[in-house]
Amino acid sequence: MQILNWGALTPQKQQQTLTRSPLIGDLSALQSVRDIIEEICNQGDAALLRFNKRFDGVELTELALTAEQITAACNRVSLDVKQAVAQAVSNIESFHRAQVFQGVDIETQAGIRCELRSEPIERVGLYIPGGTAPLISTVMMLALPAKIAGCEKRILMSPPPINDAIIYAANVCGITDIFQVGGAQAIAALAFGTESIPNVDKIFGPGNRYVTEAKRLVSQDSRISVSIDMPAGPSEVLVIADKAANPRFVAADLLSQAEHGVDSQVMLVTDSQLLAEQVNLALMEQLAQLSRKDIAAKALECSRSIIVSDMKQAAIVSNRYGPEHLIIQTAKPREVLKQIRGAGSVFLGAYTPESVGDYASGTNHVLPTYGYSRSVSSLSLADFSRRFTVQELSPQGLQTLGKTVMVLAENELLDAHKNAIALRLDYLATEGRCYDTL
Repeated sequence: MQILNWGALTPQKQQQTLTRSPLIGDLSALQSVRDIIEEICNQGDAALLRFNKRFDGVELTELALTAEQITAACNRVSLDVKQAVAQAVSNIESFHRAQVFQGVDIETQAGIRCELRSEPIERVGLYIPGGTAPLISTVMMLALPAKIAGCEKRILMSPPPINDAIIYAANVCGITDIFQVGGAQAIAALAFGTESIPNVDKIFGPGNRYVTEAKRLVSQDSRISVSIDMPAGPSEVLVIADKAANPRFVAADLLSQAEHGVDSQVMLVTDSQLLAEQVNLALMEQLAQLSRKDIAAKALECSRSIIVSDMKQAAIVSNRYGPEHLIIQTAKPREVLKQIRGAGSVFLGAYTPESVGDYASGTNHVLPTYGYSRSVSSLSLADFSRRFTVQELSPQGLQTLGKTVMVLAENELLDAHKNAIALRLDYLATEGRCYDTL
């Protein structure tokens, strides 16, 4: 990776150093995705079947997996995979059950009761990337929170042919429907619905730039009302390491993200020129052993090592970048953590590789990318629910609060708001009882 000295760069060069891969935000994807969405809207299942053949080389007659197909796929999964899924499910479920919303119910003042309630989103669509790396783990990260939250309809979409282990994990985690559709067309089908695929209220899951663009477009389409989890596109990691860090560990963590795709990006921020050079040597050594070395090598072309003066400056650089994954391999990682303001998920110490969060530590690996971690949170149980407030006033409560509301409404020139209070107060003053017919 190219090694750059942060302090020697101009502000403009510093900003350029933190830019994402040029493959991200490629405008050539925009029109293609628009065209795919319109074909799904106009032709439904027929278009999906056609896209399966064109993009995935699979010719199907039915998009949904049958119960018999699901059972057969589960039977083909090895015992080792089933045991690994079981342990991961246990940890992920424990962490997400701990997030169950407890609700708020208080009296802000006498006679004024305010509540914050939570209800599950009824229909959710979960997108699981396929392609060169079928993400079994993403099934657990999406399906388990949806199940724990109580979402009634939990639809899984993945490109055909769907990996048996993905089907097995979906079955274990309580998915209600599995459809063999991938890419931007899967997102369009979930948003608009087709003859066989019901439309959903919210779409979850990571994907390539086509999937990410499709999610953005459908969430802004005035013809429908569907929301998305977050901007979750190509993987990225930033490693903060001091001179005491193990360069082989650092290189392994960088490559674990670089192998996701050619549009992935990995960054090293360190106060040691020697460490950066040692990491580059370790990268070349480990890269040669990888089955996906061509993909990882391409990602490394848009990746960089940045030399900073100290760990305080390292945190500043990291916060400006806003990484999806942040690994802190320093002598005192929790001291650095105190200065971190934007990251999707943080991994502390030499023995906490990003891989554990990807699979089985318990935290969720669906995270914001492109720097959105500065303002967007990692996926949690709350994302599968909607929160709403409730208020209830007694006659005494309205009499106590009424003047305040009327003064504010009058100053905002909203007479109807003021009148809604005034007529009730007049009624209470003359009748002496609650206006219970309103």
